[in-house]
Amino acid sequence: MARIRFENVNKKYANGFHAVKDLNLDIQDEEFVVLLGPSGCGKSTTLNMIAGLEEVTDGALIFDDQMVNYMPPHRRDVAMVFQSYALYPHKTIFDNIAFGLQMRKQSKEEIERRVRNAARRLEIEHMLDRRPGQLSGGQRQRVALGRAMVRDPAVFLMDEPLSNLDAALRVSMRAEIKELHQEMQTTFVYVTHDQAEALTLADRIVVMSDGIVQQVGTPDEIYEHPANTFVASFLGSPPMNYIDGEIEIEGEDRALFRHDSVTLRLPENLSRKLNTDSGHRVRLGIRAEDVDEKGEVVEGQIIRGTVNSVLPVGSDQFLGMAFGDDELFFRVGKDLRHKTGENVTLAVDVSRLHFFDAATGKSLVA
Repeated sequence: MARIRFENVNKKYANGFHAVKDLNLDIQDEEFVVLLGPSGCGKSTTLNMIAGLEEVTDGALIFDDQMVNYMPPHRRDVAMVFQSYALYPHKTIFDNIAFGLQMRKQSKEEIERRVRNAARRLEIEHMLDRRPGQLSGGQRQRVALGRAMVRDPAVFLMDEPLSNLDAALRVSMRAEIKELHQEMQTTFVYVTHDQAEALTLADRIVVMSDGIVQQVGTPDEIYEHPANTFVASFLGSPPMNYIDGEIEIEGEDRALFRHDSVTLRLPENLSRKLNTDSGHRVRLGIRAEDVDEKGEVVEGQIIRGTVNSVLPVGSDQFLGMAFGDDELFFRVGKDLRHKTGENVTLAVDVSRLHFFDAATGKSLVA
């Protein structure tokens, strides 16, 4: 069992840097939680506090029902996989995987059984006599995973474990890590700045910025209902498009978004959910995929602009459109042919629009 709770946890350093601020988070037993955010947001510091590599300045860090603020790392029953793999270059792969068990004075028979079982699951059994320098990056990552697996920990911690791998290998390793979690039925806490990893792996995502949790939710909740413009921008490729304007309320279930160059009529369900008054300055968010060039052209549901750039990405292409002083990016089909300077009209899925307070960046949709 490994439920992890942060209760008003802070991490401050002697130089005055406040890395993690009033963190309240409840990670359930066997859950896969991803800490997501840019460099310096506090996600690795949070992971290191779980591991016992960083001390909690104040607040309580609780494993199940026991506060572990002052518990040394070796008593926490956690295993950690680092970005650098941290393998011993002079030891064989077998001895690298077995190292933690050897330090715990496990029997040779038990060590042999666990190492070979982990190596078999990770498909590196034929490499056990080699040394890390003879392995590829992906193979070394499997060794690092195996070293953590053999300890059968209550908590599995991973700090940017795939960042040193090429794009194709990252995709395959994500699938392996997901399968590993399902097999081990252990609590996983995973740190990354890669939104694709977070959306692929997580049961829940914790988005952090400047040491503060911005939003906690399932991948769908975070992507479809971002709490603020930071979250909305951090998830999505390309990032969400923004247009500043104001809301005009026409009735209980009728509202418009107005900008100098566009007027969008909101559907009734979105109008009812919009938590703002007429004339309020808002920031409209439109995701790149929520337009359709072949869709029906209906006034109040379209956006027009001039093509600035055409960026093919294989299955799709992105149009960079000049819109006033801004450039917006939209995903369209690869079969469409556009040239820079061309005027285009895109149908907007108005049911999927996002609205944020222009001043605070907080979502206005209840």
